[in-house]
Amino acid sequence: MERKQANKQQVEEMEEDSKTQKMDSPTNSQKTISDDDEIDYTIKPEFYDPDLDDKDEVWVQNKRKGRISDAVLSCPACFTTLCLECQRHEKYLTQYRAIFVVNCKIDNENVRQERVKSNKGKRRRETKDNEAGAAGGETFKSVCCSVCSTEVGVIDEDEVYHFFNVLPSES
Repeated sequence: MERKQANKQQVEEMEEDSKTQKMDSPTNSQKTISDDDEIDYTIKPEFYDPDLDDKDEVWVQNKRKGRISDAVLSCPACFTTLCLECQRHEKYLTQYRAIFVVNCKIDNENVRQERVKSNKGKRRRETKDNEAGAAGGETFKSVCCSVCSTEVGVIDEDEVYHFFNVLPSES
């Protein structure tokens, strides 16, 4: 008799445990609450500003001061803005030149010297890296993105930036 009661008690405990487990699981719960139900829309979100696009547009207009640009240039590796006002090269359509830049650093150690030689009445240019100060040529310094250090172009002796490794976008 005692044995039957002990077995019956064990069975009842097992049934109670299984009922508790079923009630605790999300699929078997009485009421499932979605994430949308838990969001309190009366509190203003911390990182959301509905006027941010308008503020950004005003900032860009103030920076550009009404000047027209062929493109806005960005770094191809990290998409950082490099130039808001530039001029597209007439012959090489993927190259741009600019005077005012942002997020660029000049690599003074990487200097390029370009010599100009005449060949059958036309000017022919040959580039040699790491030569500085040779007579009759133009000196260029490498220009890199200040965020990720990707080389994006060169700067000449007249402090004009020549971009050749950039992502242009409509301005």
